[in-house]
Amino acid sequence: MVNDGPVFMKVYLPDVSLIRPKAYPGERHHMGLFRRRRHEKIEYENIGVKESLTEMKDLSEQIIDLSYSAILFDSEDIAEQVNELEERLDKLLYNVRIGLMLAARNREEAEQLSGILQVASAAEQIGNASQDLMRIFEEGVEFRPFAPFFLKKGDEKIWAIRVSEDSDINHRKISELGIESETGSRIIAIKRGPRWIYDIEPERRIKDSDILIARGVEDGLKELVAYAKGEVKWGKYRR
Repeated sequence: MVNDGPVFMKVYLPDVSLIRPKAYPGERHHMGLFRRRRHEKIEYENIGVKESLTEMKDLSEQIIDLSYSAILFDSEDIAEQVNELEERLDKLLYNVRIGLMLAARNREEAEQLSGILQVASAAEQIGNASQDLMRIFEEGVEFRPFAPFFLKKGDEKIWAIRVSEDSDINHRKISELGIESETGSRIIAIKRGPRWIYDIEPERRIKDSDILIARGVEDGLKELVAYAKGEVKWGKYRR
């Protein structure tokens, strides 16, 4: 089972029974990750270019975390979320393009605004690359022993951490805890029973038995594990 602590210490993929639904032998949970056809029309949303760029920046960071998490935990649920985020990036890029076209009154202004379009396109390309990683699920590859080798060399790790009922982070808001400033670890997703939570808002509360998918350096993740297990009171490792 995926327990509290590192998932990179073994050569083979961990038992991901806590992360993905059970399946009978030979069964795959193909979810149609690439359902949207590229020729489908994208509807324009009346939001500003600045707001669109801000959202694209946030989504491009989140989609990288989730794509690696999907591979590491062999989770098609997370892969489906990566696909949805990529579709959102497509829509935001379309909004930026339309917004810049409406803002440019002449060629000189269009040239000045072209740099903004390049930034937006770069964020959308990150989404495309992340979605390409998810195509491994479409290929039906059952055994992927390369994942730990692929990911464990980086300074930052991704761990799955279960919250104990004895932990004093139970029923407390993420904003109240300040997890990232306290441990240097960032929660990128939460598995609560059968449900995944990807929208990690500051006002969201952590609950008993939540499985936190967290990214950070090993020392900080170990601190978060100790807090989640209830081994130490919150704030012990405060920097």
